[in-house]
Formats: sequence, structure tokens, C-alpha cells
Amino acid sequence: MPSQTFRELGTALKKGAFEPVYYFHGPEDVLKEDALRFLLDRALDPALRDFNLDQRSAGQLDPEAIESLCSTLPMMAERRVVVIRDVEQWKRKTKARTTFLAYLERPSPETIVVLVQGAAEEGEDKELARLAVSVCFAPATASEAEKWLARQAASLGIVFSTGAAEHLLRCTGPDLSAIRLELDKLAALPAGSEITVEQIGDLVGVRRGETIFDWRDAVIGGEPGKAVALLGRVLDQPGVSGVKLVTLLGTTLVGLGVTRAAYDRGTRGAALERLAFDALRAARPFGLGNWKDETARWARWSAAWPPSRLRDALVATLATDRALKSTTLSDERGLLADLTMTLALGRQAAA
Repeated sequence: MPSQTFRELGTALKKGAFEPVYYFHGPEDVLKEDALRFLLDRALDPALRDFNLDQRSAGQLDPEAIESLCSTLPMMAERRVVVIRDVEQWKRKTKARTTFLAYLERPSPETIVVLVQGAAEEGEDKELARLAVSVCFAPATASEAEKWLARQAASLGIVFSTGAAEHLLRCTGPDLSAIRLELDKLAALPAGSEITVEQIGDLVGVRRGETIFDWRDAVIGGEPGKAVALLGRVLDQPGVSGVKLVTLLGTTLVGLGVTRAAYDRGTRGAALERLAFDALRAARPFGLGNWKDETARWARWSAAWPPSRLRDALVATLATDRALKSTTLSDERGLLADLTMTLALGRQAAA
């Protein structure tokens, strides 16, 4: 069956266009739950919801239970919904899976079945995708995370002062799970006042100017002393590791390489930023900040990063990544400080 994007799914549900079976997969569990809540709100009468909604785990279902769940008629309603979670637990030859695949050939018109695959299972189940409407929930981009934050904050009655929401996103990146955790903390604060940048810093534990992006900017922007000084404070933050920092650095270097190639062809100014933005939109890498801000930085930095320097920097970053994942002899801070100075020496050589 044809697949749908998250946005296409929302548009169809708003119109009341329901499919008999959906297959939710991909790494972004927060958006899966958002989509599931929206589907339930649109498909079921709130007064009869408890009678017409069943949620089960795939690993606990036998063939008889599947037949009963999917063939039961709705109670005093037009339709019912069955949510089957953890479908990755269905191995290819289990009887339960075989029974459900047979059901997919002729699904009940009165039942909407939603299959939810956990984020840990990265691959798409080809059989389920062929017989159900497949919806892939990819990691949110920075722009999508910004919009999601605005919607969630409004629903919780949270009002940010100037710069506070931006600082929160620089602390969490586009990780919706991390953003939701911080919003839950903010929602517990006394109502009636704007959330300030200082409050975000105190609550999240990351002050302005000390995010992973500030560290990255110092490394790439030619401020090795500042970058090394930030390392300890950045690595002490929740959810931050040496591997995460190196991944951010490597992604930036690859984007900077694309931008430098255009720079060498004579592209400058706004045209260079647009080209970098188009490349970023096509690749959709995870973990970067606001795309317009990112590509503006790449365009600004590109003059100082000739191809030879970029090549050496990528080799050094890859070596550090491998060392962080394998060695027990050096600490994260030491390896990252060495990488910072190596990249700084590359700047001097390029000059």
C-alpha cells in the first residue's frame, strides 16, 4: 500500500479519511505517540472510547487473540481501534504474525489497526509496509523541533521570554524526548510569568554560551582556547558524551566541505548560504541547530577551510571517534582537547 508522511497522515485524519491498517515505524517515538493520540481523537467518540479501543503488545498475542481483536464489532459506534505495539517482536515465522498477515489481505472495514514499531528497530518491515499504510517517523529537524516546542509550550501554558526558547533548543538539540522532559519541568513552575533564559539555564543545567553548539562554534571558528575551556562544562551536562560532540563536529565538517566546494567555484554571500541550505535540506542530518543559522555559519567559515584542511580535520575527527569508542587509556576530555588543538594547527598550516 502507499506510504504517508507524518504531515500527510495528519491532513488525511483531519478530513476523516481513515485507512484500515497503519504501520508506524522509525526512530522518533515522540511523534508516533503524537500521531496515535491525534488518530484516536479523530476516530473515536470520547464517550465510547473505552469500549472501542484495545492496546496490546505483539509479543503477548496468539493467533486466537489476533482474530478476536481484529474481528470484534464496534460498540454503538462506527468504528473501533486496535493498537498493537512492539511489532518488532513478531519474528517472521511466528503463528501470530502469519495470522495477522492473513488478516491484512482482507481487513475489517469497522476496525482501524495501528501497528507501532519501537525506535530500537531501525529497519522497515517490508511485508507490513506492503500490506498496511506505512508511516515513517524520522528524527525531527531543528525547524520541526522548534515548531513542536512552540505547540507543546502553548498547550502547557508556558510562555518564553526573548531568547529562552532558542536557548532551550541549543541545550537539547532537536531531540523531542529531551525537549518534552524539560517542558515537564517548566510546567511545574508557578504560572503567570515568562520563562527566562536564566531559568532555562538553571533548570536544564546549561548556561548561555556553554552548549554543545557553542563548543563546536569555537572549534570550527578558530578559538581553540575557548573550546578547550568549555570542554569540562559541556561534558558534565546530561546526555552529552565525547562521541556526541565528535558526531556534531563531523557532521559540521561534512556540511562545511559541501559549502567550501561551492565557494571554490566562486559562489559567495546569500547564494552560498542558499546552496548550503539546499544541501542540508536534501541530506537532513540529525543533531544540528536551526538550518538557516547553520548554513550562515558554514558560509562564513568556508573561506578559512580549504579542501586540504577539511580533509585532515575529517581524518583526525574519525580517529578521535574510534578512540572514544575503543580506548580505556585516555579520558574523553583529553582526546577532545587533542582534537581541538590538531584542528587549530591545521588552521595555521592553511594560513
